[in-house]
Amino acid sequence: MTELARLKFYATQPHPCSYLPDEQATTLFLDPSQPMDAGVYAELSELGFRRSGDHLYRPHCQRCTACVPARIPTDRFTPNRQQRRIFKRNQDLTVTKARPSFKEEYYELYARYIELRHSDGDMYPPNREQFTTFLVRDLSFSHFYEFRLNGRLLAVAVTDVLPNGLSAVYTFYDPDEEQRSLGRYAILWQITECARQHLEAVYLGYWIKNCRKMNYKTQYRPIELFINQRWVSLN
Repeated sequence: MTELARLKFYATQPHPCSYLPDEQATTLFLDPSQPMDAGVYAELSELGFRRSGDHLYRPHCQRCTACVPARIPTDRFTPNRQQRRIFKRNQDLTVTKARPSFKEEYYELYARYIELRHSDGDMYPPNREQFTTFLVRDLSFSHFYEFRLNGRLLAVAVTDVLPNGLSAVYTFYDPDEEQRSLGRYAILWQITECARQHLEAVYLGYWIKNCRKMNYKTQYRPIELFINQRWVSLN
């Protein structure tokens, strides 16, 4: 294990929360001079850290503990009836692993997704610099998984492959293909891929009880939440 105590962390000044109105957020970042090492990243993911671009971070708010890290243990996951239907509905898709890169095909899909599904979020309006800084990083463990139908790109799951599991960084998809439930399918596919690679869990980022956009995460059971410095299972 890495001696985590030797690592340096920095906290931001309070800023408006992206998820809960009227709340102020503070974020704890790993010192950006620390090399982006998969081993350190894996250990910090066990403590609730996530990656955004070149940064590892977690919420560090003084008055609020609403952001709860969530992960799916792959060896105990059993899809429910709806999830089995979603999986079957998308069996005609081809999934290919690619290195993170800027392509107009990727950006156009991302921009349409943000514009039509997240126009109320802090990533709106999308732009090429934002897309590149957030997702296109030259990291050995980061991959773009392309979901295609007869060659047409329908979704991209940006996924980090770590020694302890897969970290689902971000997924964007064609908003016109709503009947496919592509966001949910991407998670189901990553759970299957995680099990195929004999890894322990898919890390889903943060779940917030009072945030409607986060509700989908607890539909995957069992799910584990990081509460009081330990992972607690919800069956």
